[in-house]
Amino acid sequence: MATEAFVLMMLLIGHSVVLTSATKYVVGSSTGGWTFGAGCNWPSNGKLFKANDTLVFKYEAGHHNVVRVTKAGYRNCTAGVGAKVYSSGNDQIKLVKGKNYFICTFPNHCTFGVRLNVTAV
Repeated sequence: MATEAFVLMMLLIGHSVVLTSATKYVVGSSTGGWTFGAGCNWPSNGKLFKANDTLVFKYEAGHHNVVRVTKAGYRNCTAGVGAKVYSSGNDQIKLVKGKNYFICTFPNHCTFGVRLNVTAV
């Protein structure tokens, strides 16, 4: 009985550690944020992303937006029908496990580098 209680306690502790281990990352440079070319090399700076980490997209509202898209949407710079558009200028989006793709849908912005793909483990 004591062993079962110990195992249950350890599982609960481990579960609470997992819940509190999410990290917030501001996308792009500290001066430019989510803007032209900001996301191109940003994830390669030694960051290890995990599911439930949050990306913070900072930009001047009305000049950009953020849309989570599919791989094809990322490749073609198109958002699917019904895709959620974030436009506050301080958008916080949780990562899901696997590939996460984001674009700006303002005309030509994605084509000129306002897009990002991140893999979360």
